[in-house]
Amino acid sequence: MTLPPLRILFDPDRFRQGADGGRLGMRSLLLAAVLVIVGTGSCRSDSLSSLPLVEETPSTPTAVKRDPVEAPTVALVMKTLTNPFFIEMEKGARQAEQELDINLMVKTAAQETSIEQQISIIQQLIQDQVDAIVIAPGDSTELIPVLKEAQDAGITIINIDNRLDPSRSTELGLRDVPFISVDNSRGAYLSAKYISDRIKTPTQVAILEGIQTAQNAIDREQGARQAFQENANVTIVAEASANWKIDEAYEVAQQIWQKHPDIGAIFCANDMMALGVLQYLSETQRSQVLVAGFDALDEAKAAIRTGQLAVTIDQQASEQGYLGVHYAVQAMAGKQLPMETVVDARVVTQETLP
Repeated sequence: MTLPPLRILFDPDRFRQGADGGRLGMRSLLLAAVLVIVGTGSCRSDSLSSLPLVEETPSTPTAVKRDPVEAPTVALVMKTLTNPFFIEMEKGARQAEQELDINLMVKTAAQETSIEQQISIIQQLIQDQVDAIVIAPGDSTELIPVLKEAQDAGITIINIDNRLDPSRSTELGLRDVPFISVDNSRGAYLSAKYISDRIKTPTQVAILEGIQTAQNAIDREQGARQAFQENANVTIVAEASANWKIDEAYEVAQQIWQKHPDIGAIFCANDMMALGVLQYLSETQRSQVLVAGFDALDEAKAAIRTGQLAVTIDQQASEQGYLGVHYAVQAMAGKQLPMETVVDARVVTQETLP
């Protein structure tokens, strides 16, 4: 059976930048041509503009004295706006801004792999003397030194989405940073288990990972691996990273199926990669492959409704952004906060969709 045409929601402004901040390559443009545009309404064009670089960062930042009468400035620093997940995260943060007497500043890098750009953003925020930073870090270790500089300058730090490495944080002196996210390992386990439970005969499977130095990617790989290993009929024959990207996932899928043409199921660590895989499977008429995702993007839900995607995980990005800003304000007020807050991970399938 041939797959029906794949419907992927697409906003050209959200997908136009490549890893180097330029336009996407030919593969991405070809992918874009098949996508159906559905506006999200919350993408801010200034978030993807060129970011100023700090020429020199003080080696020993000093705490900033601020006017207690002024409304505090909270900066939400995300990985990118090329992934609708982070647009939802900003929506939650904006809701918190409306409820609290604060100024919210939203900053993003061009791509989820643009770690150096995130570092530059934090350096600029130190110079701007913001009161708090809510950070969804693209990497679990590389941003710790600059976040330590921010904390030493008196800036409150809240970590959301992807956990900063605890050992490296302790080593460098980054302390008392609350973390808000889902249980990524558990969420990936539930996603992979949903398709694994449908496998009743010997079947080869694959795992598509995110950025391999990001803790949420590590946790999701481990959760998916556990679910697959619990089924004696399943053999994992391929694991690869597509760095959370739709176009890279398409290319990696080509490579995986060329080497392992009999793969019958794949877990993708986010929905963007799952959509890239689905496009490849549609083009090559592999309608029987079970695909699991993670993020519950509208695009993924549409693919679930048509039967092309089996399952995804709603990790409530809006709630993470909302709680992150609230935690920042509470921390600035001197309130004790839990060091870890777990947001519910919800399994999304045809049965659970409204």
